[in-house]
Amino acid sequence: MSDDLRLAVATDAETLSRIRAPLAERGIHAEHVPTSSRTLRLDADLGAFDVGFVYPSRLMEGGVADAMLAVPWVNDREAVLRSRNKAGALARLARAGVPTPRSTLVSNPVDESALRTAFQRFDPPVVVKPNSTTRGTGIAKVSDLDSFLGVADYLDLVHDYRATGDRSYLLQEFLAEARDYRVMTVDGEYVGAVERRLPADALAEGRWKHNVHRGAEATGVSLDADLRRLAEQAADALGVDWLGVDLLVTDERAVVTETNARPTVDTATKYESGFYDRLAALIRSRA
Repeated sequence: MSDDLRLAVATDAETLSRIRAPLAERGIHAEHVPTSSRTLRLDADLGAFDVGFVYPSRLMEGGVADAMLAVPWVNDREAVLRSRNKAGALARLARAGVPTPRSTLVSNPVDESALRTAFQRFDPPVVVKPNSTTRGTGIAKVSDLDSFLGVADYLDLVHDYRATGDRSYLLQEFLAEARDYRVMTVDGEYVGAVERRLPADALAEGRWKHNVHRGAEATGVSLDADLRRLAEQAADALGVDWLGVDLLVTDERAVVTETNARPTVDTATKYESGFYDRLAALIRSRA
């Protein structure tokens, strides 16, 4: 009996193109199984697979794919949801003693007096971010109460739409001049990290978001042991085996700002040796 596995990958992006050959060398054959932006007969055959990677980002389509494929996932629906809920993840991390930025959850509808009180707990500027988006989508930095109330008004308009599933957002302290790291963990262990930096011209323009999809550059780095442990503590607290952990580090402190249970795989040179052996072992443990 062959030990080869077939891996159903839910997204056809950088991750698939990067993991395909290294995993094939280890007997795991990754194939794209589209779950969105398509029509799909519910009696169709999506193929025979042993493991899924990672549970689809669109939960409704993911439920259909999950039913049709009937495979275990790295990561499964619960793991993806646990990480995607930024406030929920931060609350779990704080309860486990993992340092996080000072944050407040706003669950609409909220009256203006409550918003004023929440804003006044922070020293401006304050970061306002949707509770369940990725790639820096919808994140704003506000320096005064009137600007914050204006952003809140826009969010009210969005949340007033009946079909909006998530009607919450976060207020979070802004850490000026912090270094921004994305740390990868596999099965709770550190496997590599990148530092995300904006180009000098972007900084000169006053830009501050370090998301790669917004123009930041990701450079492989070797993290200090204490930062490695911090990322591993976050993965352990959330119980997510394949996790990207975002750290902000200043001269005074280091905090976990977000986590991502559907992280993009970067080029192999940005990870520790043995990265693909560990990833393959994790996938095999699910089969």
